[in-house]
Amino acid sequence: MEIGYFDQLREKLDPELSVWENVASIGSDTVYINGRPKHVISYLRDFLFTSERAKSPVKQLSGGERNRLMLARLFTQPANLLVFDEPTNDLDTETLELLEEILIDYNGTVLIVSHDREFLNNVVTGIFVFEGSGIIKEYIGGYDDWEKQKKPTEKSTVRTTAKKSRPVEVTKEKREKKLSYNEKRELESLPGQIEKWESEIEQLHLQMSDPAFFQKPGFVTDTKERVARIEMNLSAAYQRWEELEGRPA
Repeated sequence: MEIGYFDQLREKLDPELSVWENVASIGSDTVYINGRPKHVISYLRDFLFTSERAKSPVKQLSGGERNRLMLARLFTQPANLLVFDEPTNDLDTETLELLEEILIDYNGTVLIVSHDREFLNNVVTGIFVFEGSGIIKEYIGGYDDWEKQKKPTEKSTVRTTAKKSRPVEVTKEKREKKLSYNEKRELESLPGQIEKWESEIEQLHLQMSDPAFFQKPGFVTDTKERVARIEMNLSAAYQRWEELEGRPA
């Protein structure tokens, strides 16, 4: 078992080293995410660090930035069990949404200690409750699910009804209704991408309207195939745009 630990005191960060050096090995510009190489600047940009900020020493960072750096550092390490001690402290909204998305997609096991009830509702699939006298019980779902299940009238059947009526999949469906951090970025980028494709199609049609165009048989075939691919991409992009705009931010 490989364990990764998020420490709210940030004791694993070296304040004298740069953001870059705290994530990648000194002298290296590459990190490995899920076994795949990625440039450290590109990776840190996912955690809202600009290129300049990535080269700054950690001692110059704010509390929120240090938390983001801790998260970035944690997910470069091979682990199948992550332990989080109050991970939402000092996180801004964008970083919190990013963290939620990463944890939802994470394939291993995550243990979280948090006072943030909404965060727990969005991320966890089960709650361990300390009920006193050395008794710890597990409930399916998030914090709100536990509050509903703990009612006196439901205590006798909580172990059976919770499993039947509140499966993990229901919790995931609830999460998927809200736009994730990456989906928000995708929604912002779609209009520009659509405009680019439409402009390219217009240029290709202009080329095809030239009589000299048809004197190059191979070029004609390639161009027509390119137009068809772009039109398919446009159709999918418009559909995706409509889908994302119809969901709550």
